[in-house]
Amino acid sequence: MAQLHFPANREIEMVLLALQVFQVLFLWVHDWIPLGRLNDVAAVRSQDTRRRLVTVTLIQSVPWTIGLCFSLLYFRRPYPAWLYNWLVISYALLFIGQIRAWWMPYLFRPEPERAARYRIMFGKTHSFLPLRNGMVPNTAAYPASFGDRRHVGRSSHEVKLFGSC
Repeated sequence: MAQLHFPANREIEMVLLALQVFQVLFLWVHDWIPLGRLNDVAAVRSQDTRRRLVTVTLIQSVPWTIGLCFSLLYFRRPYPAWLYNWLVISYALLFIGQIRAWWMPYLFRPEPERAARYRIMFGKTHSFLPLRNGMVPNTAAYPASFGDRRHVGRSSHEVKLFGSC
């Protein structure tokens, strides 16, 4: 019989579910709806065709939307092992992708082509770290680093998984 996973308590479950809703909503809208200085929709669109943006949005959003839907379905009930595993694996991949896309090039390994592309796409967005290796993670990359999918291996606009620029 499959192991069931119980949330620690109702308050923690509510917080985690709210964070999941926020994350999934952000995944769906961040390339399409202006969010002040958190994104630059026009700059993103200057780098990718509409078809590619639709494809990337689906790839980066559908798996986490599925996880959210089943999280809501099992709200206040034990999660089946498959759902628990789905959530752990999918959000771990988001985190790894974010590290790969933003933090490795920023902190350790310059990637001039990626930095140039990111300057176009994210150069007008808010950031608070200094420029380093030709790039700076924008403010939207920080919460994303702790549960984002946008950069599974590459930027959200470069769909190839775990490839190099």
